[in-house]
Amino acid sequence: MRRLLCLILCLLFALPAALAEEPAAFFDDAEAQKFGKITRTYDSPTLKYTIDKFLLDREICYLTRVWVKEPGRQIRKATSSWKNNVRPPDELFRKIEGAALGINGSGFVSPIYPWIPEDYPGTNEDYYYTPLGSITVTDGEVLRNLEGVAYYGLTLDEDGLQMYVDADNEEVLATDPLQTWSFYTGCPTLRDNEDILPAEWEFADHRASRTMIGRVDRNHYLILTVTQERGKGITLRRGAAFFRENFRTEWVYNLDGGKSSALLSRKRDKKRAVTVFHGGASIVDIMAFTE
Repeated sequence: MRRLLCLILCLLFALPAALAEEPAAFFDDAEAQKFGKITRTYDSPTLKYTIDKFLLDREICYLTRVWVKEPGRQIRKATSSWKNNVRPPDELFRKIEGAALGINGSGFVSPIYPWIPEDYPGTNEDYYYTPLGSITVTDGEVLRNLEGVAYYGLTLDEDGLQMYVDADNEEVLATDPLQTWSFYTGCPTLRDNEDILPAEWEFADHRASRTMIGRVDRNHYLILTVTQERGKGITLRRGAAFFRENFRTEWVYNLDGGKSSALLSRKRDKKRAVTVFHGGASIVDIMAFTE
């Protein structure tokens, strides 16, 4: 009896982890739960995704549902040359072997967008052609660590993508992040499906193209790509409401947007990716999903 009880308890604890390693029900039944028209699909033993094209507040948007088996290995990052330039998203996408899905990543500082947060040491020029965020990690290498400046942004570790809000840099680095992506300090949008956007932040009330990513669990992610093909895009608060009303996420984060917004997709039997949407600007880094 005791052995039977131990076996049952072990199975109960193992069940959530086992479920997380398989595509969730909302993904398997995407055709029934789609928001518009499913325009692209990808299906392999380690990576699955669908892309819905639909209207949100009369603006053309794309919802990408992603299942990735080993997020620490399969979510990748490619960057422009540090402090030297920014590059088109399709060029960065091609840097990642086996990339099947890609989106724009961090906001960045440049002569066109020269403003750094007030608590950053140095001058604007010190940060040209680098991402925002007090920490920058690429492929495990720490390129930036601004002591005394809290981290707001995403990291990737073996347990998938993580979102940090007002975090101590040393605590973040203690998790051995493989990658980071960051933007403004107000860009963490939802936590446990609750709105955490700053109440008086004007940026959140401006309509624009944008890229928002939400984590359902370590293996399942949702990406909202907003275009300006019919109008001026949507506000960040409207994007937050879309996630809150339709899904239950651990968190949602607003990546760079405007002309930097990009969504790239490659069919499994093709070598080259298709640019589903791109605002037209070069970017500092990209997030990609591979097999």
